[in-house]
Amino acid sequence: MSLIKFKNLISLFNFITLLLLCCSSFTTSSSQQSMKDNETLSSNSGNFTLGFFTPQNSTNRYVGIWCKTQDFVIWVANRNQPLINDSSGVLTISNDGNLVVLNGQKDVTWSSSLTNATSKTNSSFTLSDYGSLVLSETTTGNTIWESFQQPSNALLPSMEFTSNMKLTSWKTPSDPSTGSFSLSIERLKVPEVFIWNRTRPYWRSGPWNGQIFIGVQDMKMLYLNGFHFEKDINRGTVDLNFRADDYGLVIYALNPQGQMHENSWSIEKEQWIDTWTNRRSDCDVYGFCGPFGICNSEGSPICSCLEGFEQRNQQEWNQKNWTNGCVRKELLQCENAKNQSKSSQRNEADSFLKLSNVKVPDFAELSSNEQDECKNQCLMNCSCTAYSYATDIGCMSWNGNLTDIQQFQTGGTDLYIRVPYVELDISDKGHKGTITIAVSFSIVSIGIIVIVIVAYFIWIKDSKSERKKKLHTIFRFHKIEKPEEHTSDNVNGELSQAKLQELLLFNFEKLATATNNFHSSNKLGQGGFGPVYKGILQDGKEIAVKRLSISSGQGLKEFMNEVVVISKLQHRNLVRLLGCCTERNEKMLMYEFMPNGSLDAYIFDSSRNKLLDWEKRFSIIEGIARGLVYLHRDSRLKIIHRDLKASNILLDEEMNPKISDFGMARIFGVSEDHANTQRIVGTYGYMAPEYAMQGVFSDKSDVFSFGVLLIEIVCGRRNSSFYEHENSLTLLGFAWTQWREGNIVCLIEPEIYDHNHHKEILRCIHIGLLCVQESAIDRPTMATVISMLNSEIMEIPPARQPAFLLMQNMMNTVCSEERNEVYSNNAVSITDLHGR
Repeated sequence: MSLIKFKNLISLFNFITLLLLCCSSFTTSSSQQSMKDNETLSSNSGNFTLGFFTPQNSTNRYVGIWCKTQDFVIWVANRNQPLINDSSGVLTISNDGNLVVLNGQKDVTWSSSLTNATSKTNSSFTLSDYGSLVLSETTTGNTIWESFQQPSNALLPSMEFTSNMKLTSWKTPSDPSTGSFSLSIERLKVPEVFIWNRTRPYWRSGPWNGQIFIGVQDMKMLYLNGFHFEKDINRGTVDLNFRADDYGLVIYALNPQGQMHENSWSIEKEQWIDTWTNRRSDCDVYGFCGPFGICNSEGSPICSCLEGFEQRNQQEWNQKNWTNGCVRKELLQCENAKNQSKSSQRNEADSFLKLSNVKVPDFAELSSNEQDECKNQCLMNCSCTAYSYATDIGCMSWNGNLTDIQQFQTGGTDLYIRVPYVELDISDKGHKGTITIAVSFSIVSIGIIVIVIVAYFIWIKDSKSERKKKLHTIFRFHKIEKPEEHTSDNVNGELSQAKLQELLLFNFEKLATATNNFHSSNKLGQGGFGPVYKGILQDGKEIAVKRLSISSGQGLKEFMNEVVVISKLQHRNLVRLLGCCTERNEKMLMYEFMPNGSLDAYIFDSSRNKLLDWEKRFSIIEGIARGLVYLHRDSRLKIIHRDLKASNILLDEEMNPKISDFGMARIFGVSEDHANTQRIVGTYGYMAPEYAMQGVFSDKSDVFSFGVLLIEIVCGRRNSSFYEHENSLTLLGFAWTQWREGNIVCLIEPEIYDHNHHKEILRCIHIGLLCVQESAIDRPTMATVISMLNSEIMEIPPARQPAFLLMQNMMNTVCSEERNEVYSNNAVSITDLHGR
């Protein structure tokens, strides 16, 4: 028995020894002095690898560190000096002791640039378990230099990120060179994290309260509590680091679009999961609503002025250009002090209005005052425009403009805005206001009240008929002749609540002038809704005017549906509605002008298809997918487009795609995931089978349309007019046949085929076939589509036979529906130049 106990004791000792070795604070891989292009160096944990790599869609070679997979590069040495078509590079230690990257001609393309490096023979480099490339002395083990001192675009656990350092984004996903965006620590007295677009602020975290950034809505007191700020008095810097021991492997990376993403490694899925991003809406963009404006992503519009302030430029505000912000309606009492008596100064002093759950403005000044003293300190300083007291931060005050305020649903802190006495709400005046009213109440005031009441009733009587007329002609949503046919297709009650006043209302004369009286030379195209014209406003702004045709089968319902739906949406891949016009029995919609027209004008035109190479097409595919993810999941309202097609994808000046035409869109309730309709709308060739045949639609209906569109973009051929004579195949049937036979090259548009992109094109065809599977449940969600598009290592399930394989079957389905008079071939488009 004692022998067994002894053996157990030995085993326990060995286990503890092993555990101590594994948990040592600094674990490294084997050290070396040189590494060739075809070699790699891994950390002991196996999480990090150092080596040469080539980004996707590039031929350049770089030395970098990646984590888990080569797709997730977290540091690049020669990011601005790539080895061009050169696979003979070497990472080595130079004679002067610096770590250098040499090209095939032995020229130095990157160096650690140390002035006090030791000799080459007395140093070596290793890769730590924290992901840092370390150059150290061989004899003492002292660190000479490490990559953590020169970060690229990623923040790693245990990296000490100081206020004199910055992260810089890649230029593009294929180009690691320094991009437009950078991240740094600013406002050192009240530390905040900033993202910059070159020299302009782009996003900020709000102040650090010792546990969280109070301007990050999703950050809770227990959320990622491994973050830690520490002030270094000797260096005059603030250091930020975090540990993620309790959360697994977590890395923050700044992408080329200026977004900071939290990436977590999933052990179960063996892939990186995007678990958080700093930007969820336009409200997260620095100063989006201008000075003294407040941004609320749940509001409509999202920008408004603080209480006591009004728009600086009403016309710009109506056009949803909020950058100039707001100005005070009334001067502060202290600014008017010279013209006021002492008694009025005493009785009508400035006071404060409270805003709850907000991201406080930029440029906070910190003082040691307690909460009660904080208000008085601000009140005594005429230039003080607001104050806030936050636990673990203290008293913050602001002088001058209040910039970058955001309203949160939860979180944030309280902000007190300085306003003159006359702007205070009666409920905030309390007893003082009651006394004032009681003293000033008189027969004269009673007379004024009586006059106002009489005038009000006269106005009501005179305007009653006019308002009834407007309601009858514009908002007649409950008097449709056949409500049973339309109830299921309205926008979940939103139509009856539509307010055209939320949009900029254009008068007819202004639009007639802008379009030269709707001259044919300004006509961009013709759709089922009516013609579309290019217009130029007096300020030079270009717009697209969609005018309802008298002969159109569409009308008020589609017009209002589009107004309600798209006015509530804001996304870079959705076309922006600027306003509307309802004068003279007209129904017109005004959009931002898209100079490059619609996608179908490129991919189906043999003379223009060369203008869209594969990289641009892939960018368009990804943009459309992101727009649909926003509609289906990320917007405040879940929206099914129901008419996604190439002619409804518009291209801006940089060929970025924007989904347009929401006349047929449907808003879903929170608990809805599908619906039925007796009024089938859409376009032949893009409709999902369950919708075309049974009237059942869901987000998977849009996924089917996206799959058709994706295959069209790759093939350069239109599904609705494709015909393969030998087997009567549709484009989907032809793609499926070639896919099964492994004859993929004949599917791809010859003008875009590039052997370097073969795998990516193949993956897109695979994803397209998954999206057009006959059963809706087999199709992926658009969020999954995004993941599959952006990951080369993600395992994609095999595709099944698509719907509408044969042209004959499709035609029979359409004819059957037409006989039952439930099919509608909607050809709505802003710039569609093709007949249907």
